[in-house]
Amino acid sequence: QVQLVESGGGLVQAGGSLRLSCAASGRTFGSVTMGWFRQVPGKEREFVGRIWSAANIYYAESVKGRFTISRDNANNTVYLQMNSLKPEDTGVYYCAARTPGSATYDYWGQGTRVTVSS
Repeated sequence: QVQLVESGGGLVQAGGSLRLSCAASGRTFGSVTMGWFRQVPGKEREFVGRIWSAANIYYAESVKGRFTISRDNANNTVYLQMNSLKPEDTGVYYCAARTPGSATYDYWGQGTRVTVSS
């Protein structure tokens, strides 16, 4: 089992920055691939990016160059640094964990809301 708790969401003006955190507990964190997703009401959940290690990070094209994912295995936390935010980045952001050998993200946090005003 993995428990995930996101934090750091809020209201920010376009062009601003936010950093989201996702605290994990329950199993060896370092072996887990961590992903970030976002969802707007009425739309499907959108992949934002994922990290397995500092050398293995992947971003959606829509956020590449603006968002940075990192992880602190000593503190079981993954971060999403969001810069140059746009109104279209508005949504509920979720972190998720994919355990070794799993093809899907098995565990999800409750989400944290990000609102970018124009």
